[in-house]
Amino acid sequence: MSHRSSDERATGPETGSGPGRATLAGAYHLVIFDLDGVIYLGTEPVAGAADAVEATVDGGTPVAFVTNNASRRAAEVGTLLRGMGVKARNDDVLTSAQAAAELLATDLPAGSPVLVVGAPALRQEIEAVGLAPVDRAEARPLAVVQGYGPDVGWAVLAEASVAIRAGAQWVATNTDATLPSPRGPLPGNGSLVAALSTALGRGPDVVVGKPEPAMFRLLAEHRKASSALVVGDRLDTDIEGANRAGMAGLLVLTGVSTPVDVMQAPATRRPTYLAADCRALSTSEDQVRVPDWDGTRVVSAGWRVTHRDDKLELTGQGDDVAALRGLAPAAWAHPDWSGIIAEEQPAAEAVGRLGLGRYAGWALAR
Repeated sequence: MSHRSSDERATGPETGSGPGRATLAGAYHLVIFDLDGVIYLGTEPVAGAADAVEATVDGGTPVAFVTNNASRRAAEVGTLLRGMGVKARNDDVLTSAQAAAELLATDLPAGSPVLVVGAPALRQEIEAVGLAPVDRAEARPLAVVQGYGPDVGWAVLAEASVAIRAGAQWVATNTDATLPSPRGPLPGNGSLVAALSTALGRGPDVVVGKPEPAMFRLLAEHRKASSALVVGDRLDTDIEGANRAGMAGLLVLTGVSTPVDVMQAPATRRPTYLAADCRALSTSEDQVRVPDWDGTRVVSAGWRVTHRDDKLELTGQGDDVAALRGLAPAAWAHPDWSGIIAEEQPAAEAVGRLGLGRYAGWALAR
């Protein structure tokens, strides 16, 4: 598997690399799904996700599931997925809790005390690799491992602070500021890590989860996949992680990242593909690929985007997300853009539905 530099957007598979190139999923040897915001929101399934996974598997492309959420073990995640009608085996799932535990097991002697900040699942993963989870700094832990847990509070953060100041290694499963839910984004592990960072005056020694590329590369190497596609809902974790791993990324708009985020994405967080949801895996690769700015315009499935007077001009007619696939590369090519001109009714309506209406018209202070 080739690895691109972190500031380069993955361009897609090599010619003929997938088991069946009629669809986007078929262009790759492995499709790696994020979970929160892609397959489910909290405990609620995302519409069409189970069918998309089934179609991918039935089409001959293996799948895997990866999550930064450390509050469930792989077997629990597998059970949850199957309960939602998703074709998933327990060993198809890799969690940041698993990855963090395995990392610590390679660094520490067997039986070493590790202070656990997080859910019971993280404690169980630490036990599973032969380390000893503890709750107090007085146990002189050699490491502190911190993952998301809904019951994490001041008391355990205080113990972690004391242990880290005494020399314990600090490993975070991930630093997602938020996690998606049916009620909107809620504080994630990154928010709790930030609280401890404020107290300590520094960040973790190691972050295991996305956007670090380790989990993606682990899955691809385990599956012997020479090309892999990451499906995610977050630019700052899923897509940046895919780019850093040298993999293509499909951003779906069912979770955290919004069209505004896409328009303002830095080079490290730009997706190869963009779609409303993961049912796009059954469409053709070209249909959902984010096109390039050709120097004068972008053409995207019935839409045309040009640049005039520091504004992006959208004309044509078609699907809303196709309009975003045209607007985004034009915005990336002109980082000083200050508004969107959408004078025709179809364009104005698409801009409004995408939540970009505040950029329509004259220059806007940003």
